Amino acid sequence: MEKRDEIRPELESLIPFAKGIAATIGKNCEVVIHNLEAPESSVVYITGNVTNRSIGAPITNLVLETLRTTGDKSEDLICYQTVTRDGKTLKSSTMFIRDKSGKIIGCMCINVDLTEFLFCQKIIGQFTESPGGTSSNIKNEYFAQDVNEVIENLIKHVIDSSKLPVAMMQKEDKIQVVNELDKKGVFLAKGSVEQVASVLGVSRYTIYNYLEETRFKQQ
Repeated sequence: MEKRDEIRPELESLIPFAKGIAATIGKNCEVVIHNLEAPESSVVYITGNVTNRSIGAPITNLVLETLRTTGDKSEDLICYQTVTRDGKTLKSSTMFIRDKSGKIIGCMCINVDLTEFLFCQKIIGQFTESPGGTSSNIKNEYFAQDVNEVIENLIKHVIDSSKLPVAMMQKEDKIQVVNELDKKGVFLAKGSVEQVASVLGVSRYTIYNYLEETRFKQQ
């Protein structure tokens, strides 16, 4: 931690906050207090080391541009990203400090080095990405306690996809539902014919007839 020997009381009162912020965020954080009455050597306090600056370093071009454009009406700059000369990606915030008259006399800047986090994000993204990387690659897979639950989920999924409630389905609609369920392997499970028949409101023999008809057409 560095502090200029002479520092305005308004700015010095911010030092405990700067220390607390830096300690809370950790080693990737730097908090700097600037005296904007001397922009050419504005840094009067710094804790942490992200930008390799020290006491007496100048204010940044971004703050100068903001003050030149909007002066004492300048609003705080919150959560913007920058890239340092040595390639670090930073998430930064600049809060302006005013005296009693409303004149901007300084600012407190928080710089968080995101480089390690972005690297971790990339690794995690590569690990969690499925081949193809698109939503079209997502499969419906049901992790159930028993086979009846799996069948129920499949029946519900196929009926929901048909966009017609069972009560409004005609024979051809029900045949299509049976065909879709057959493609999904529902009828490989014991008791599935009875479950489908119950949901569609037909007999188990009707389901067998529907299966025979759809499978014959596919030959």
